[in-house]
Amino acid sequence: MVTTIKAPAQWLLDPSHSSVEFAVKHMVISTVRGRFAKYSADIHFDEAQPHNSVVEATVDLASVDTREPRRDDHLRSADFFDVQNHPTMHFKSRSITPQGRGQYKVVGNLTIRGITREVALDAAYSGIAKDPWGSLRAGFSLEGSVNRKDFGLVWNQALEAGGVLVGDTIKIAIDGEIVKQQAA
Repeated sequence: MVTTIKAPAQWLLDPSHSSVEFAVKHMVISTVRGRFAKYSADIHFDEAQPHNSVVEATVDLASVDTREPRRDDHLRSADFFDVQNHPTMHFKSRSITPQGRGQYKVVGNLTIRGITREVALDAAYSGIAKDPWGSLRAGFSLEGSVNRKDFGLVWNQALEAGGVLVGDTIKIAIDGEIVKQQAA
């Protein structure tokens, strides 16, 4: 008996039904939220066994939006992302481990400002549905956090009352809808 192994299919992220967002403490007392407007992902998704999937994503750092233009310009500067020299942030998964009931741990390499670090994200897989035009779509959410200093994002300012202007921990939240590509 010959067993055929089905390779994961290629899926592309639908940015009109997805989001890449972050949150960071400001002055220790509040949280600033932001998002990126431009990003893409190439996903080799195994429908039967999602843990066999591979995700590679790129974010255009110039597309940062915190609803405050001066802060966004500062984030684009050499103090933070340095988009002139490092225009993108890149993620490539190394493993996707089932955690039970549609939950996964996604571990991969995240590169910001030319510095690559391993990050772990908690993922929730929402399932697959056929859209009105006959395409298959799948949904997922990812959450995690990174220390911005691990990526050379070290700018800060001490506050008179103690603490610092910008927190070190950056919370990440990604909601994605992917569309299965037709085989050539």
